[in-house]
Amino acid sequence: MLKLGFVSAILADFGYEHVIDFAANHGFSCVEMMCWPSDNADARRYAGVAHINAERVLTDSAYAQNLVYYAKEKGITISGLGYYPNPMDPDAEKAAYFREHIKTLIKAAAKLGLQNVNTFVGRDPSKNVTENLKTFGQVWPEIIKVAEEHNVKIGIENCPMFFTNDEWPGGKNLATTPAIWDRMFEIIPSPILGLNYDPSHMIWQMMDEAKPIYDYKDRLHHIHLKDAKVYKDKLDRVGIMANPLEYHSPKLPGLGDVNWRKFFAALTDVRYRGPVCIEVEDKAYEGSIEDVKSAILTSRNYLRQFLG
Repeated sequence: MLKLGFVSAILADFGYEHVIDFAANHGFSCVEMMCWPSDNADARRYAGVAHINAERVLTDSAYAQNLVYYAKEKGITISGLGYYPNPMDPDAEKAAYFREHIKTLIKAAAKLGLQNVNTFVGRDPSKNVTENLKTFGQVWPEIIKVAEEHNVKIGIENCPMFFTNDEWPGGKNLATTPAIWDRMFEIIPSPILGLNYDPSHMIWQMMDEAKPIYDYKDRLHHIHLKDAKVYKDKLDRVGIMANPLEYHSPKLPGLGDVNWRKFFAALTDVRYRGPVCIEVEDKAYEGSIEDVKSAILTSRNYLRQFLG
């Protein structure tokens, strides 16, 4: 059935083997491994984490083989390689760098025998959706061509990347709504391009979190399990046009407003059989490494009721 795992970014201070050991020792089936470049300077929360060096995978066969062997020995699969920059950044040099590293991840995933690379589409926050879709049509076909050549699926997370003033007004990721996904899939119809679907981002956009599972069942390449709580008293004061973190907060599964029973019913209805990975971004669990571990295990304990 469903393969429960977690996103490795939350264990940023530990190495690859420690992450695999933690998963194996606590009843997980898989891990999404973060693969930011070694010279990355992104200071965003949960960014810049690299549990696998994708460049080294391509040049050091022994390193690549050891990664595969260690995970297999522990009974853990790698659900995908994760890297979440802005590949359509208004700074053309930055955007090109980000896109090249995504291509590196695709090639590394293929060498490791993996099926998924997860990322963002990106966006120029100052441009509207139509203008960003035009850029998408210019820069993303080349990435998808590399993915098709290596038979690696691209899972685009539906996070708007709009939380604070520096991401105003449009956010840094275009792939936020079904209406936009439809246009993306029209521009690039390849089934290699799909979703790394996270229901929490639908909650604070005031959208149904389960309906996309039915509507995009053939595009679900990977699933993130994160919750979000909307504070109605704050929303009543600032309105939906405020920066989103002014009226909502990411939470552990079960501590927010996602209807998880409906969500997992939808996944089973469409016969989804892929990875479902806990993504921890709850600030209430960031005080210490023990808090971090507790966050992962608390999420696991809650979600097990739906996983058997």
